[in-house]
Amino acid sequence: MGERQGCQGCQGEPEHPLHVRLWAFLQGPVQSHLMCAVREEVEVLKEQIKELIEKNSQLEQENTLLKSLASPKQLAQFQAQLQAGSPPATSQPPAQPASQGSGPSA
Repeated sequence: MGERQGCQGCQGEPEHPLHVRLWAFLQGPVQSHLMCAVREEVEVLKEQIKELIEKNSQLEQENTLLKSLASPKQLAQFQAQLQAGSPPATSQPPAQPASQGSGPSA
């Protein structure tokens, strides 16, 4: 009764060396598979980074163009909206002050 019970068909043999041999046997293919998967993921991420860099460059150019076309007043209003935390209005023209062009001034 001093014998360990191993896996089925391995009675009488110590259990530990079988698991060690099995682990060593599987470690090579598993490691190769994992490395291959990591390499593939790295390539996908490199492509995504490349696309994001291109998109960022395009947006920076667009931003520069929009800044050059905006009036100083529009830029100031935009900055004020950003600082207030409210999203800037995209489709509405800026409101005109009531004192401009409505009736004679006293």
